[in-house]
Amino acid sequence: MRIFLSLTLLLISAIAHADQPDTQTQLQNYYFDAARRGDVAMLDTFIESQYTLDVQDSKGYTALILAAYNGQGEAVEHLLNAGANACVQDLRGNTALMGAIFKGELKIARRLMATDCNPDQRNGAGQTAAMYAGLFKRVEILKDLSSKGADLNAEDAQGNSAARLAKGEIRMPVSH
Repeated sequence: MRIFLSLTLLLISAIAHADQPDTQTQLQNYYFDAARRGDVAMLDTFIESQYTLDVQDSKGYTALILAAYNGQGEAVEHLLNAGANACVQDLRGNTALMGAIFKGELKIARRLMATDCNPDQRNGAGQTAAMYAGLFKRVEILKDLSSKGADLNAEDAQGNSAARLAKGEIRMPVSH
């Protein structure tokens, strides 16, 4: 209750002093921490205050990316229902779906696949969510992505495809 009151006071202060970087940074830290921990009550306070849900930290992570990566399914659901964009990419181009697949959060991955993101969205290395599913042997997710229209034969710069990765064929960059 005390943290909730502190956050409420901080939000009121932030609205009044939105141009002050220290307050914005502090608010962002509360927001991202709530997503990591799955503190739905705290996230709901941000949502009700019309906080910018897709704000990104210095690595490009959004609250949705952090919640998905940390296995916080209820937080993911609240953020998506409030309008968080599942297609946002971090600075490396990874999405919440890619993070969920990497961490083996299959229920969260399935929820994220139900959004309107392109199933062949690529990160900075040219990899897709299907490539992650293939690499980490998430066979059911790979099937679900294929059903959603993902191209299992799309290749990254090394020639890796989801289909090849699922068979254990990994092509590494050639060193000179």
